Amino acid sequence: MTYATVMVSLALDQSNEARLQVAGELAERFEAAMVGVTAAQFAPPLYFADGAEAQRLIDEGEASVKRRLAGLEAQFRAATRNRGGQAEWRSAMDFPARFVLSQVRCADIVVSGGQSPAFSDAFALASPKDLAMQAGRPLLVVPDRVKWLDLRSVLVAWKDTPEARRAVADALPMLRKAKDVAIVEIPEQDDGRSAAMARVTDVAAWLARHGVTATARVPEAAGETTATQLEKIAGDVGAGLIVAGAYGHSRFRELILGGVTQYLVTQSTRCVLLSH
Repeated sequence: MTYATVMVSLALDQSNEARLQVAGELAERFEAAMVGVTAAQFAPPLYFADGAEAQRLIDEGEASVKRRLAGLEAQFRAATRNRGGQAEWRSAMDFPARFVLSQVRCADIVVSGGQSPAFSDAFALASPKDLAMQAGRPLLVVPDRVKWLDLRSVLVAWKDTPEARRAVADALPMLRKAKDVAIVEIPEQDDGRSAAMARVTDVAAWLARHGVTATARVPEAAGETTATQLEKIAGDVGAGLIVAGAYGHSRFRELILGGVTQYLVTQSTRCVLLSH
């Protein structure tokens, strides 16, 4: 398995530099084509007008959106101008998540920016939470402060769920390029360390058969959240990338109560590969 096409989702009113940089590096590492994609929709004003005045407001708003989409295309073209390989641009006047999700069929992996916990604008941003849930492709979330795709050390956040299994399989091309890979499971209260160690040891053995040398780790119970423990371990091993299954619990539960996926999408300072 490799990545033959890397798609990068750009957003209005957000910095796109980090995700463009990482997507470009990813495309170069795997000699992949690169597809830039974005969409935006004119958000109607909260006050009412009618007749010619209403039409004028609509026309001006749509013209502004088109100019901003053209600006994103120019940014994508500039970022890919000196990189080898094929580069393609796709955009539309549409709701961003809907349009991006309609295009991911052409890609092996989607690169997106991170997102603050604040409310996101569905008219201007394809939320990484929506992309992770619905794309059917691995999603690489790139925080704005990341400067490059650091694969020297990778942390696999293991939980014995279909989402985690899919994430590790989706990450194989990157794991093969990593120098150090750690498979980590945070045991829950009703689950012992020995059972968790057996699971991560199985994953490490599976990876070895795919040419990836990995170590298995299960920390002692620390009375902290899973996300907090994962972040500490990622710091200890110097991980530049975290691989995890997205929304192993229900998405509603994570949105209301918080959870690992919620933390990784909104607060992690490292690149995160998610699969659902």
